[in-house]
Amino acid sequence: MMKITDINSQLVTIPLITTFKTALRSVDRIENILVTVLTDSGQVGFGSAAPAAVITGETVSSIVGGIEHIRDNIVGMEIDNSEKIFQRLNSCIIGCMSAKAAVDMAIYDLLAKSLGIPLYRLLGGLTHDVETDITVSLDTVEKMIVESREKLNRGFNILKIKVGGDPERDIHRLQSIHEAVGSEIKIRIDANQGWSDKEAVLVGKELERRGINIELMEQPVAARDFDGLRYVRDNVTFPVYADESIFSPEDALELIGMRAVDGLNIKLMKCGGIYNALKIASIAETAGIPCMIGSMMECHISVSAAAHLAVSRAVIGRYDLDAPLFCSMNPATGGISYQGSRVCFSDSPGLGISSISI
Repeated sequence: MMKITDINSQLVTIPLITTFKTALRSVDRIENILVTVLTDSGQVGFGSAAPAAVITGETVSSIVGGIEHIRDNIVGMEIDNSEKIFQRLNSCIIGCMSAKAAVDMAIYDLLAKSLGIPLYRLLGGLTHDVETDITVSLDTVEKMIVESREKLNRGFNILKIKVGGDPERDIHRLQSIHEAVGSEIKIRIDANQGWSDKEAVLVGKELERRGINIELMEQPVAARDFDGLRYVRDNVTFPVYADESIFSPEDALELIGMRAVDGLNIKLMKCGGIYNALKIASIAETAGIPCMIGSMMECHISVSAAAHLAVSRAVIGRYDLDAPLFCSMNPATGGISYQGSRVCFSDSPGLGISSISI
């Protein structure tokens, strides 16, 4: 038996290599809360949380407070009784999804370590390789073209272009980038809630008319505008994925029941960790809806957890796991690594992380 004896958290500030801009925010550094779950066996589980107030409503202080409350509720529980742990973790506090996610992934890390296997094997095995896209921040057309070419030169074949705000300018951006990179490169567009439903349809139809092939359109309208999502999905030819609209298994049921989306972008910080992400993936798979795995602006620790989940589930077929590539430092020793656009895993137990430091 392995019993939880304590949970610690510490704040780390990580400068970004380049400023990250979307329709919602612009950041040049990120704050992540690193979590260690201690046990009486000496094994340590690692996790992390990323505050994104404009998306999840969470701040550093609310996450730290949430972790402390979770600690008070699960210290003393045995890792082998993981279902009871996850039930209590999710019921002991309303919201605080990023705090829950950090503790959740640390528990999963411990579960896999107790068996001496990588986390992806615990979750279902290595079902496929992972090729991540890479984000091109919202900026002037000229800067976005330069950034797109630079990322292609680094070995990336899928670009996630940030748009939103001005449909006509966004069409011009996408036309210019398409001409600059060529038709062989996959382009995903992410408006981060930056359009109305009619603006999103206008953009979609114009891109189609111009012969600009788009792999998918992500979150074109406001997060709770499920009817707007359905309108966009019904009136554009390429797949429409929900991101900020999907926080929970209940959201997945509603969106799928409404036929509002073609796909779901699962993020651990939104749904509270792997335990709930598995539920969302199962709902989507049952309904024949594909999933993408994504991340906020997060460090290697939590993105490693997302990657282990992604590689273990057949229904998750698209990957947006580029956040650590924007970070100027890595607070973890071990975890995932990158070879160009490929996400690589070690055979080390759990998340493959041996220590964290700031």
